[in-house]
Amino acid sequence: MATLRLGDTAPDFTAVTSEGTLNFYEYLGDSWGILFSHPADFTPVCTTELGTAAKFKDEFDKRNVKMMALSVDGAASHLEWIKDINETQSTEVNFPIVADVERKVSDLYDMIHPNADNTLTVRSVFIIDPDKKIKLTLTYPASTGRNFYELLRVVDSLQLTANHKVATPANWKNGEKVVVSPAIPTEEAKNIFTKGVEEVKPYLRLTPDPTA
Repeated sequence: MATLRLGDTAPDFTAVTSEGTLNFYEYLGDSWGILFSHPADFTPVCTTELGTAAKFKDEFDKRNVKMMALSVDGAASHLEWIKDINETQSTEVNFPIVADVERKVSDLYDMIHPNADNTLTVRSVFIIDPDKKIKLTLTYPASTGRNFYELLRVVDSLQLTANHKVATPANWKNGEKVVVSPAIPTEEAKNIFTKGVEEVKPYLRLTPDPTA
């Protein structure tokens, strides 16, 4: 399977999960989606990640984003692991975890990197828009847990820039100034962005968040 790139269609699949057999596209419906993988059940960093994901679910719900996790162990193992996650992380896992024992989904999404490990998935993250296009990919080593604040920030940026002719600068947070698209002449930009356009350089124009 070729490496998936930004703009590619996210592969569909049907799989057994901790919440029964689910079809990925049907599960997402018209929502955005986050699919993220874990090397194995009962691993310490993953336990903290899944607990954190559960705590962030309300924030993702506000943004119309559905989460689905994946591990290469079976559904029965997932259910036992979820008990540990709930106990140790003081939460309730509230999204499905794919049981990818045969590595089918892992192979579809190129989640196994032989130079890292022949069998365990790396920590892959895919953010998928309602058209089922891949909008972001992130790959972490097994030793480094994800930053869920960053995933929320990226979703905010993707959703803002999908609907407005802007980009988000370094370290941008929801509500802060954004960059006017270079394709828009400054005079036209002033008509589009009625809150004002600040010309730092002819190619670098800032405007207040149009949704704030």
